Amino acid sequence: MPKMMRAAVFSEFGGPDVVEIREVPIPEPGPGEVRIQVGAAAMNHLDLWVRRGLPIETTMPHIGGSDLAGEVDAIGPGAESVPIGTRVVVDPSLGYQWYEGQDRGDSFHESPFRLIGEHTQGGFAEYAVVPAENLLEVPDAVSFVDAAAAGLVFTTAWRALISRAQLLAGERVLITGASGGVGTAAIQVAEQAGAKVYAVTAGSEKVRLAKQLGAHVVYDRNNVDFSREVWRDTRKKGVHVVFDTVGEVVWQQCLMALAPCGRLVTSGATTGSRGVTEIRRVFWKQLSIMGSTMGTPAEFRRVMRLVFEGSLHPMIHEVMPLEDASRAHQILEDGKVFGKIVLKL
Repeated sequence: MPKMMRAAVFSEFGGPDVVEIREVPIPEPGPGEVRIQVGAAAMNHLDLWVRRGLPIETTMPHIGGSDLAGEVDAIGPGAESVPIGTRVVVDPSLGYQWYEGQDRGDSFHESPFRLIGEHTQGGFAEYAVVPAENLLEVPDAVSFVDAAAAGLVFTTAWRALISRAQLLAGERVLITGASGGVGTAAIQVAEQAGAKVYAVTAGSEKVRLAKQLGAHVVYDRNNVDFSREVWRDTRKKGVHVVFDTVGEVVWQQCLMALAPCGRLVTSGATTGSRGVTEIRRVFWKQLSIMGSTMGTPAEFRRVMRLVFEGSLHPMIHEVMPLEDASRAHQILEDGKVFGKIVLKL
């Protein structure tokens, strides 16, 4: 067994150019942990935020990558129930039970919730160490690329739309950032829930692809005020639910698009986090604004089984070798994607 591995790392915060391929020591699994020989790891906007200097404690050099799939290569003490050679995908959430405890009324304390690849070393490497309890076996018919691309985005979309907003069949839902990984997942989750899907993206080609994916009405926010278009297309009724991952530049339009008693669920802020809220609109229309982050282990397993069955399909923009990690960061940062970028090892 070699002692070193290739990894996409950064040792300082900055732009895509700080990401480099370097030889680093192969990690060893501790108690309750396994080592994965990574087959594929998918990019998320989270990787950009961490690289830029998200205000969290980050160990340098840092290996990003929350979404990963591969084969179990080694097991630590207490993880013997996972055989070496098992094909697995990794739930990136650590400590999500804290949120469930708050729902039950447990005493408040600082959240221990963390994400693999954000607070810990991640999957943009030949090997990664993760908790054994975060593994889900991947059927032979499902590729590591598809498995890695699906976890974070479908779990995020499912929790936001189904668990938090409680989207119902027959309701109208507006999805911003519809060309991103979470957006393309949300279109599918909402369509399967029986909702009428209105989507917002930027550029005529992305509009075409969002319609092809299942959105019923798609707006190009470069050309129209989508909140006005929603009111026109719904005959001044608005939408029951808005799912926003874009944030600052669309926030006011999201609120304006809502029907009375509508629900806005936010799960990201790719354009900034300082949206202006007209408070009178919120109380007069009796709107609900809620946050949503990732999902529970049960929600992760539920959506991944739907992916394994072929009911949900991760949208893959491009598959690249690990050596192109810096370029992958640049493409995602430029917004030139429809779906996910996956690094294949």
